[in-house]
Amino acid sequence: MKIPNQAVYLARRALVLMLTVIAAVYITILVANMGGYVDEIVKSELLFQITTSVRQNPAFRGLNETAFNRLVNQLYEQRLEQLGLNQPFFVRSIIYMRDALTLDLGRALFLTSDSGSKSVRLIILERLPSTILLFTTIQLMLFFIGLLGGLFLSRRYGTKTDRVLSYLATLSAFPGWFYGIFLILVFASWLRVLPYGGMVDIPPPEDRFLYALSVLKHMVLPMMSWLVAYSFFSIYTRRTFFLIYSSEDFVEVAKAKGIPEPQVRRRYILRPTLPPIVTDFSLTLVASWTGAIVTETVFNWPGTGRLFFEASVIFDTPVLVGLVVIYAYLVAVTVFILELVYALLDPRIRTGGS
Repeated sequence: MKIPNQAVYLARRALVLMLTVIAAVYITILVANMGGYVDEIVKSELLFQITTSVRQNPAFRGLNETAFNRLVNQLYEQRLEQLGLNQPFFVRSIIYMRDALTLDLGRALFLTSDSGSKSVRLIILERLPSTILLFTTIQLMLFFIGLLGGLFLSRRYGTKTDRVLSYLATLSAFPGWFYGIFLILVFASWLRVLPYGGMVDIPPPEDRFLYALSVLKHMVLPMMSWLVAYSFFSIYTRRTFFLIYSSEDFVEVAKAKGIPEPQVRRRYILRPTLPPIVTDFSLTLVASWTGAIVTETVFNWPGTGRLFFEASVIFDTPVLVGLVVIYAYLVAVTVFILELVYALLDPRIRTGGS
């Protein structure tokens, strides 16, 4: 029985994506550990903590120097064995990669969750919903603003409206957090109608409806900052994209046949552009789930962006690796799903064409 070309293609893509995830995770482990240097720092801090603990323990004050050092070394070796730090870094890196790929993310070195747990999985899961809530909302708004605005401008090429919005696209020269600072000054400091930052009022409202309103109120400024920075650029990009497809021969032929303009835009302009548009939106959406470090810091938003920054500052390797692993899996799954979506959008893929 002959295997369909599309099935073979998807199997190859799945294999390539899996190998890519493995390579990305291992490189992240090497970089996050600085080739094993971070583990040496952890060993030094561990020895210092054990030495201090034994020295301050009244039960061990009568020990001479030799017995004291023997006890410290014994406790130190036991602790190294518990953490797996008694093995060469190459062996540890393979173990780290195996655990990461199976989502056994281990325990953080320094960071803790809001409940006091050191479980990396729990630490990330506490921050991830906040980031998804904020940045998924932003990306959905940018997607529809860019899509509808681009279609609108592509039909008004060269008009005053087209020129004005094209000039406004230069606002994207500055990132969203840059505008966020000015929005805080205006709406929080001067007008005092919106909060400076955070995710919810303190203390949080007990009523669920009031709690949701509080969260929504805190989302306004971060959302406004990104919409100001990227809306006009998104519209300009989509408008240019649609103009390119509008000049294709098959569009001119459709117009010559007398096909109504709305049908031409829908079937001959919008549909061919869907694969790259869907790809851009999907990958951007997944990337947004990692958060935005500076934006979350400016607005004190408790998301994965701030978590990544906090883990980087204190060299909390397990948390860094955990964040990258989850992101790598999300990207791999998204790309694989896009291959299936392409088969629905592009007839050439369904028939096994190149």
